[in-house]
Amino acid sequence: METWIIIGVLVALVLYAVTIYNRLVSLRNGVRNAFAQIDVQLTRRYDLIPNLVEAVKGYMKHERETLEAVVQARNQAVAGLKGVEADPANAAAMRDLVGAEAALGGALGRLFALVEAYPDLKASQNMQSLQEELATTENRVAFSRQAFNDSVMRYNVATQQFPSNIVANTFGFSEAAFLEIEAPEKREVPKVSFS
Repeated sequence: METWIIIGVLVALVLYAVTIYNRLVSLRNGVRNAFAQIDVQLTRRYDLIPNLVEAVKGYMKHERETLEAVVQARNQAVAGLKGVEADPANAAAMRDLVGAEAALGGALGRLFALVEAYPDLKASQNMQSLQEELATTENRVAFSRQAFNDSVMRYNVATQQFPSNIVANTFGFSEAAFLEIEAPEKREVPKVSFS
């Protein structure tokens, strides 16, 4: 009789561990899915940038350094995105992406500041359309980032709480990194003007 109780308890513990494991897998996949939404929006943003550079190239013949900086920052951001796609829970890859995104934001900010000095360019329908698309995409990225960070939080809580942390540590579920932007006082928001 005592043997059956021990076997029953062991079976219950194994089933409980399997349930925790499956929940962790589900949460980790939720993080991956949430990042896939960011991936779509960032890819859209990166695809718009060459069009933006082409639109301003004719007007800004003397601003070659700025245009090259935008293209280089965009390429680094694309590489950072590819690094995170494989494993959105990889903290080092996420830091690389955040750094590349910050550099891209700064380069775009400088570009838009220069656009202000070219009234014909500023008034161009193509330029206004591209700026509007970029602004819309930025909003989508922000919403997707919030959903991703919510998924990361749920996953991280599950990997840290007892007893699921035991299963997480046993099977290699590591903490995921949030997709954060630097403090608002450090980040310049690109100005989009339609006047």
